[in-house]
Amino acid sequence: MQEDCLILLFDTKEGCPCYADVRDGVAKLGDLWFRVLDSAGLEAEASSGSVLGTTAAMTLTSSQFALFLVDVRLALLAHKMSTEDTAAASATGVVVVELPLGDAAATFNLEKAVCSHGLFMMAPNHWDPQSKTLQRPLRLNLDPLHEDHEASLMVQISHPIHSPHVLRLCVFDTSSLSPQHQHSLLDQVRRMLRLSDEENRRIRDFQEVHEESKNRGFGRVFRSPTLFEDMVKCILLCNCQWSRTLSMAKALCELQLELQLPLSNESLVCAGNETISGCQTVETNPFVPKTPSGKESKKNPGVRKCSINLANRYAEVKETEDNANLEESCVQISDRSQPLGGKGVSSCTKIGNFPSPRELASLDEKLLAKRCNLGYRAGRILKLAREIVKGSIRLRELEDVRGTLSLSEYDKLAEKLKVIDGFGPFTCANVLMCMGFYHVIPTDSETIRHLEQVHAKSSTIRAVQRDVEVIYGKYAPFQFLAYWSEVWQFYEEWFGKLSEMPPPGYKLITAANMRPKRNGENKRIKNELINQTMLDAEDEERGKCFYADVLPQAVASGGVSGCFPGIAS
Repeated sequence: MQEDCLILLFDTKEGCPCYADVRDGVAKLGDLWFRVLDSAGLEAEASSGSVLGTTAAMTLTSSQFALFLVDVRLALLAHKMSTEDTAAASATGVVVVELPLGDAAATFNLEKAVCSHGLFMMAPNHWDPQSKTLQRPLRLNLDPLHEDHEASLMVQISHPIHSPHVLRLCVFDTSSLSPQHQHSLLDQVRRMLRLSDEENRRIRDFQEVHEESKNRGFGRVFRSPTLFEDMVKCILLCNCQWSRTLSMAKALCELQLELQLPLSNESLVCAGNETISGCQTVETNPFVPKTPSGKESKKNPGVRKCSINLANRYAEVKETEDNANLEESCVQISDRSQPLGGKGVSSCTKIGNFPSPRELASLDEKLLAKRCNLGYRAGRILKLAREIVKGSIRLRELEDVRGTLSLSEYDKLAEKLKVIDGFGPFTCANVLMCMGFYHVIPTDSETIRHLEQVHAKSSTIRAVQRDVEVIYGKYAPFQFLAYWSEVWQFYEEWFGKLSEMPPPGYKLITAANMRPKRNGENKRIKNELINQTMLDAEDEERGKCFYADVLPQAVASGGVSGCFPGIAS
């Protein structure tokens, strides 16, 4: 019997997701049924004419009683951390570290700095569109010879409105961090977001010659916390569809999580399902991407008729996610939070860190190829990892030798990279872009498509490098930034803001979905279709998970343990 109304109130402070409307639903607690209103909360200081004020009034007039749910991991980020707050956070297994932004604070925007390149979509990165935070595991020590190198902890990065001069790092599953560990984590965040003094200066110089990028706040291009991760991901970008690139990156991170278990390589291959510390189940099947291997070697046959509606494509993508309703990087606050030690991986993460050279070097090539569906890339990745472990390739020296970031330095580094198996012109150019060189544009079939659709310029693989230099040469030494600013803007014209796209939709960002229809339909119709489909699917999944799973858990345990997909993941 449905009589009473239960109001669910979410904290509306910075860092916590909230909604300006009130959503209706149904919940069951034991034998009791309730009409549930999912509300943004009760803001005491909200004016009567504001959206929050109206929401608060609707909440008060429609409810018999209320249940407040606050995610302590995020609520503590709402204001400047006091000593008492820091102690409270540590008691829950969370350490808060601040990263001063310095001169970059005036113009820095975390959302634009992260959501600026496809690398942010690749595991183990997880951008939460609701809370506008980046979450991923980071290593406690970057020295591959150090005993802590294989240890990782989940880190959530936020940019609080009330403290715009700092980034705030929430480090989970630990009650303390040594100064060395803090230094390592901060260095990785600086690298991902290009927060060095040199990068800040170069962004200003680029925006002086490219006014449009300055107006849009574009200039930082997201990259990985380590050069090795960038190098491997650039290998994954070659000769395959974007959906498969995403799947291969995810599979490598899931493999890294399995490598933390006391399993031999043989048992790793044969394992069907393994349970990690009583948390989520890691299954073998999801590691195999759905992209047929035959597509990898096929040449682009030209413009094909796109006969599949994007809504149907999105439904297919969602179907592949059915075994992972919780987001990949979801973290739970658990009573069993582990201190630093052992392998150092959060006990409740569904996905591991990106594997290190040492973790990969000892694997069998066939095992790696089959487990992660890497194909020929497995051999190249293993060779790279083994050369790094042996000391034949010194990553730190490669990054330190950048010097003035001049074209001559670029040529010297390019020569060193070209001797690495699998590092052709496209991969080399991408890796060097990640290292901070913007002179050369990595060109492939996507570049040809862009020139044709945006500049009405027909090009070929042989001529495309010359063509992009003619178009973007005037922005030297920032040709890549000018080109990528254009490409990223084009993507967002088709698909909407990529920072607001739910992760399952990333696989839809393909050239096939950006071809104008032959019947002359406006491309914005396609854009609106895919965005609406994603929002509808996200709302449905959120409601299903919350009302069926989270609410009974909260009442039964006396608190909230678990994740809110799309709400507080």
